[in-house]
Amino acid sequence: MKPISRFDDFPAYTPIEPYDVLSARLGIPADQIVKLDANENLYGPSPKAIQTLSSLDDTHIYPDPESRALRGALAGYTGLPVKNLLAGAGADELIDLILRVMIGEGEAVLSFPPTFGMYAFDARLNGAKLIEIPRRDDFSLDLAAVLKLAETFHPKVIFLTSPNNPDGRMITEDEFEAILSLPVLVVLDEAYIEFSDSGLGKSNSRIGEVLRRENLVVLRTFSKWAGLAGLRIGFGAFPEWMLPVLWKVKQPYNVNTAASHAAIASIADQDYLKANVARIITERQRLLTALQKIPFLTPFPSRANFILCKVTGLSAKALQGELMKQGILVRYYDTDLLHDYIRISVGRPQDTDQLVEALQNVSWEKGEYHENRFCSV
Repeated sequence: MKPISRFDDFPAYTPIEPYDVLSARLGIPADQIVKLDANENLYGPSPKAIQTLSSLDDTHIYPDPESRALRGALAGYTGLPVKNLLAGAGADELIDLILRVMIGEGEAVLSFPPTFGMYAFDARLNGAKLIEIPRRDDFSLDLAAVLKLAETFHPKVIFLTSPNNPDGRMITEDEFEAILSLPVLVVLDEAYIEFSDSGLGKSNSRIGEVLRRENLVVLRTFSKWAGLAGLRIGFGAFPEWMLPVLWKVKQPYNVNTAASHAAIASIADQDYLKANVARIITERQRLLTALQKIPFLTPFPSRANFILCKVTGLSAKALQGELMKQGILVRYYDTDLLHDYIRISVGRPQDTDQLVEALQNVSWEKGEYHENRFCSV
């Protein structure tokens, strides 16, 4: 017996590992690791969420299959009707669910790399024909290529991200309108949207557009702004025509009890969480300023909770390894579209200080770098 053949060359997604695994591997106590590799919120959950989790008394009972209490709280949070909202085990589950109901074998999905890897992963998983249109050097979209390939391949789904991961760029109004004008379902992933706002005022989210656009889905998550990455809780706003089939095919108990209660508590404690978001936005600017002074890094301005940097004069993998030996974790890229880049999550001030000190101590002179100066881990 063996799995079906289309998975023989299936590229696996590479996840980020947790503190305990990293601590054992590096021989560094977990509380001394500076984890800036997965865009996690190092301020953690809100006090109300922690209190709620500590007092759960119904974990022996299956959760509500319709997440009624959570969706009610989300309706108040987003201003959308409950009927348009669906919760998931992270936005990742909803990405897969959308493709399950929209894609037939060999039908096209459009994505714009470099971007979040789960779009390509789930497209392949669901037997789609993946059409990837590379972004320009400034990470903007090549709209001429988008329109041409959309006409050629007639995609069923297009994935957009705003702010985009890994560069932190927001989609422009012209890009948004051009793609929404196509006869295709557009899935707009706003995992980092809370970090794009300039303050506690009006949100930059386009989630309200779902009520006016028959071909728009907007995905959101509690992983980043609310510090609940470990509980896997996200949600989406969907046009009404999609919802009957989504409710029919989703896993019955897809949102666990702890995640649901923590998300509701987070919405009730959003002033606390927004204050943490404001701290991260302030720290993002301080980190960007510091990185601009590192001679071998070219950082890109970001509207998310991370900063992408081009590495010159040494390999990104070697730099990641040098930082890892000191217990500082960053994400590195060495692909055709991102050759020698690192992505650094925005942490707390003390995390920035430790990272910058380590970068300043890297032995580097342009034109005189030798690979054996560094030990890649």
